[in-house]
Amino acid sequence: MSHSVEIEALLDEADQRCKKRGARLTTKRKQVLAGLLHSDIALSAYDLVDYCREEHGQAIPAMSVYRMLDFLQSQYLVHKLSLANKYVACAHIRCDHEHEVPQFLICGRCQRVEEINVPKAMIKTLKRGVEEVGFELVSPQLEINCLCNDCLGEPV
Repeated sequence: MSHSVEIEALLDEADQRCKKRGARLTTKRKQVLAGLLHSDIALSAYDLVDYCREEHGQAIPAMSVYRMLDFLQSQYLVHKLSLANKYVACAHIRCDHEHEVPQFLICGRCQRVEEINVPKAMIKTLKRGVEEVGFELVSPQLEINCLCNDCLGEPV
């Protein structure tokens, strides 16, 4: 299956998921989600403004893109990487079952992002450790700085 066909299938699945929840995946929301699905790296709202202008001829204000990203997050279609203030498409758009807790591996060189899942028990252990030192875990999402295999083989 080609990359474009795969993305169209994911957009259709996202649209169906929204409809089941009584929400609407508008054309512009689909364009923003498509931008994230086309990218191997996390994108900012401003990157998505550029994507929509270049790929779809749409001049969408950044504030509107932020609102669309909030909607897509609420529908579990995208994740926000808080440390970078960027977004990635959820790796599990096609799944209709509950997953473990998503974590993000971010290559420090090429900025490629991969979503992995860790067991909820591991997050509970982390939460206990955080509380033992007088903090409260606000989000169980981890953003881990790594090097991908492609970059490991490249000279610095």
